[in-house]
Amino acid sequence: QVQLVESGGGLVQAGGSLRLSCAASGSIFSFNLMGWHRQAPGKRREMVAYAISDGRTNYADSVKGRFTISRDNAKNTVTLQMNSLKPEDTAVYYCNGQRGSVTYWGQGTQVTVSS
Repeated sequence: QVQLVESGGGLVQAGGSLRLSCAASGSIFSFNLMGWHRQAPGKRREMVAYAISDGRTNYADSVKGRFTISRDNAKNTVTLQMNSLKPEDTAVYYCNGQRGSVTYWGQGTQVTVSS
């Protein structure tokens, strides 16, 4: 069992930046996908970004050009650099990792962007 622990959330003004980190308790080398989702109050959880084991990345249209996902298999971490933050980015951000048919989730970290 691998545990994922997020950190780096907080309160920031619109236009600011935050860097989220996700640390895995074990190796993520065998994870075919590592990513981030978010869930705002009253809304469904949505994909934000993910990084595939071959190096490819994908982003939700709403964050393209503003967010960057990075995966470090040596350090067993995944980071999400968030720039030009908007109030609509306010949500709980969850790290997730997929290995085979199993998906692991972190407990989430709150990001609040004030206008």
